[in-house]
Amino acid sequence: MIDLHTHSNLSDGTDTPEELVAAAARTGLAAIALCDHDTMDGIPAAQTAGALLGVEVLPGVETSTVWEDSTVHLLGFGCDPDSKPLADALQRVRTSRVERLPKMVDALRQANIPITLDDVVAKAAPGATLGRPHVADAMVALGVVPSRREAFDIWLEWGKPGYVGHYRIPLVQGIALIRAAGGVTVVAHPWGHGTRGLLTREVLAHLAHQGLDGIEVDHNDHDETARAELRTFAAGHGLLATGASDYHGSGKTRHPLGCNTTSREVYDAITALIKARRA
Repeated sequence: MIDLHTHSNLSDGTDTPEELVAAAARTGLAAIALCDHDTMDGIPAAQTAGALLGVEVLPGVETSTVWEDSTVHLLGFGCDPDSKPLADALQRVRTSRVERLPKMVDALRQANIPITLDDVVAKAAPGATLGRPHVADAMVALGVVPSRREAFDIWLEWGKPGYVGHYRIPLVQGIALIRAAGGVTVVAHPWGHGTRGLLTREVLAHLAHQGLDGIEVDHNDHDETARAELRTFAAGHGLLATGASDYHGSGKTRHPLGCNTTSREVYDAITALIKARRA
């Protein structure tokens, strides 16, 4: 089994890269892709653990991109970490994430939540990409809400009192950056969390013409009807159809490792594309 969308505590997961790979081995996965948000820093440790435990670790990244003012998560597989244009773009996103945290804390404090920036930073692993999940974890620790989900639903989603935006890479530019870095591009959960009206068939077809390689079809945010429609669409437009858990450890419920998987045929096609682009 192959799971092409997982997270470690270098972004908003709760497992270290090594713990993630160990969990993948226990689950019986042959390969995973580590796709932390806007960073590839966990890849070396994950690959070292994978070599010891017999789990292939495909380098990945989940980039924060924007289409029509809405966030779209774009997976990049096999990117050269030394590609300066991609590295610079990811650094700009991470810097923007950090810079918004004091504004989020101030907004929450104005809503009478006794949270500090130190509370938020304390919930992140050293070197992690800071983000809203760490604010949510701090709120849980303070007893404001019982879980990350409630923190987002009540306080941190768009339009809620604690929401502050950050820089995102224009989607078509993100596709170009990943491809130029030798990577393969896949839109994550395109019809999840209300994005079906944003990433319509027409938009996805346009993105395919701009170099998109695939779409994440099998994901727990997609019901069976959406999966069937997306799979048919992918086949009709020459796009790869992947499946994955979007595992975050205890940071996200209902997404256990291996709950959705990618076929060996698709995985081999992805790795072949990477090899050709990195040659």
